Order: sequence, then C-alpha cells, then structure tokens
Amino acid sequence: MNYLVKNIKGDVWIWIIVVALSLISILAVYSSTGTLAYKYQGGDTTHYIFRHLFLLAIGFAIMYGTHRIHYTFYSKVSVYLLYLSVPLLLYTLVSGINLNSATRWIMLPGGISFQTSDLAKFALIMYIARFLALNQDNIKDFKTGFRPVIIWIIVICLLIFPANFSTSAMLFAISLVMLFIGRVSSKYLFLLVGSLIVTLSLTILLILAFPKLKEIGRVGTWVARVERFTGNEESIEASDDGNFQSDQAKIAIVTGGITGKGPGKSTQRNFLPHPYSDFIFAIIIEEYGLVGGLIVLFLYLWLLQRSTLIVKKSKHRFAAFTAIGLAFWLVFQALINMAVAVNLFPVTGQTLPLLSMGGSSIFFATAAFGIILSVSRDTDIEKQAKPINKQETEEKTEIIENYEPQPA
Repeated sequence: MNYLVKNIKGDVWIWIIVVALSLISILAVYSSTGTLAYKYQGGDTTHYIFRHLFLLAIGFAIMYGTHRIHYTFYSKVSVYLLYLSVPLLLYTLVSGINLNSATRWIMLPGGISFQTSDLAKFALIMYIARFLALNQDNIKDFKTGFRPVIIWIIVICLLIFPANFSTSAMLFAISLVMLFIGRVSSKYLFLLVGSLIVTLSLTILLILAFPKLKEIGRVGTWVARVERFTGNEESIEASDDGNFQSDQAKIAIVTGGITGKGPGKSTQRNFLPHPYSDFIFAIIIEEYGLVGGLIVLFLYLWLLQRSTLIVKKSKHRFAAFTAIGLAFWLVFQALINMAVAVNLFPVTGQTLPLLSMGGSSIFFATAAFGIILSVSRDTDIEKQAKPINKQETEEKTEIIENYEPQPA
C-alpha cells in the first residue's frame, strides 16, 4: 500500500475527482440494479455490485498503469489502436451482439461486454492529437494539414454510425473541436459542417417524402426518438412506449426534490429502463436530490477545469492536445447523458463515464484519466527540474516532441 501511495503521481485533484465519482457510482449502481437482480439473479442483489466493484478495481489498475507510462508512448500506440478499431467495428456490425435493435457489443471472456466504439473513440482522439502535434508547421494546408486526418475521422464515424448514431455524432463533434483548437483552417471546417447540414437536410426531406425509408436499419428508431422529443403526437401514439423513458426520468427527478429520498430509496428504478446506465443520473437525483445532481455536474466540470490548467502548463503539443481531447470527451459525454435524463436532449444511449455500470466504458474512461494524469505527472517533473539555460530547455522540448517509441 505504501508503495502505491509513493508512486501515485500527477494532479492530486483529478485523483480526488476519480475517487469521488467511483464512490457515487458504487452507491448508484447498487441501488439501481435491484430489479435486474430479481429478474436475472434470483434476487441476489449483491451480484451486480460485486461485478461493478471488480470492474472498477480493474479500471483503477488500468489508470495506475497508464499514468505511470510517459505520455509519448501513446503517440505511436494511437496509430495501432486506430488500425485495430476498423476491423473490430466491421466485425461488430456483422457479428456483434444485438441489444435494443443495435449491434454495438462483442462479448469478452467472463461475460464482460466490450463496445468497440469505445476503443474507436479512444484511439481516434489520441490519433488526432498526434496528427495535430506533428503537423503544426503545415496545419493550414489542405493536403497535409486537413485531408489526412479528416479521412480517418469520417471512416471511423461512418463505421460507428449504423449502430450508434449518437456516438458517431458526438465523436465527430469532438474531433471538429480538436481540429479547431489545433489551428486547422476554419475555412475547411466551415465547408465540412455546411456540407453535413445540407446532407442532413436532404436526408430529412427524403424520409418525409418516402416514409418507407424509416424501415432501413435504425432510421425508424432515430426518427421516432426525435419526434417524441419534439412532441409529435402521432409518433407518441404509434410508439410502443411513447415517452415512457423520459416520463419515468422526469418522475424520478421531480420526486427527488432538493435533498432526495435518501440512498437506496428510489422507486423509479423499478420502472425506468436502464436505470444503472443510460438513466443513472435520474436515479442519483431521485435519491440525493438536486444537491446530488449538482455535485456530479461539478465533478465533471472540475475535471475539465483541471485538465485545462494541465494543458496550459504543458510545453509539448501532443501532451496538450491529448489531455484536452480526452477530458473534453469525458465531460461532453457526461453532459449529454445528463441532458437526456432531464429531457433537454433526445434519448441517445450514452453512458455517464465512470458512473454507469458497464465493461469497456469503465476501462476506457479510466485509461483516459490515466493518460491525463500522465501528462500532469510530466508537467510536475518539468516544474521541479531546473534546466541550466534556455538552450537546454529547447533541446529537451525538441527531443520529447520528436520522440517515437519503438514497437514491442
């Protein structure tokens, strides 16, 4: 234990944020899996909480390991992970596990679900950071500073799109934000966004003109969710569950009040679909009230603020782009999940990072935390070091920027 404490490095506040989110997660998952336990585990309410604790333990091990590795290692690894994510996404589309009319998962040994889009998000964000770091000198050029990276972004997002529109759209938005921060020409970004708006508008017109298009893949599901969110009465009447999910979440939030019903006293967990993942934020508000919901929101915003400070202190491009990209992903996904729970956004299926029960989502969230801590750890080392002169500092910066770890 003393060895671990001595070797835990990086921003102490981010460690506190992770521990706080994990503790809240344990309470929320235990409370929200009661119905699941009675349905599938013969009433053994400890089954899912022990499973969740086991996954969190693995997640903390991943975070500890990743934070001990110098962040430059992830520059080269991101390329291999990106190459790996393409066949995995293709395999998932063809042979993945079908849940809720979507094939997003493959099953790992031990019954752990693996959502391949989690790997793709993780890999693409780090790859974009690598690309931006290596191409700052010609970042305004179309052929060398925009086209190579946008091709990868489009390929990955298109492979995710058929089974998970919300993840595809979210990842695309995060990628554009990273490109904007990385000084890619705004002209190309605006042209790309404009083209997408035109394409989306034409697609909507086609669906309205030819209703049978809704029968293709998950198009009908996407359209129904948007129509229900906008209050289309015909869509609500035609739907099997109408606004059931949103209504149950509203009930949970309203009955929670300011201070909540208390730990383990949720009633909507028995009616709300996926209260342990997609709608766990509604359960948190029901049991811990508006106060609990604000605390969770504060923790994620605090993570973004601490990551921003780390980026400002970092002297290396890849470190800065990676830290802000991963932090923005975690916080943006959390905000989408919360917005769905309070009915500010259509149902998307996005989990609450580190809080929702899951498999791969916990692993990649903790890996992202670990890499952010790795960047902050390196920043702390730089702060403690005292170079002899300015020339030495510049030489060290150049060595780290151009460092390419050799494959194992």
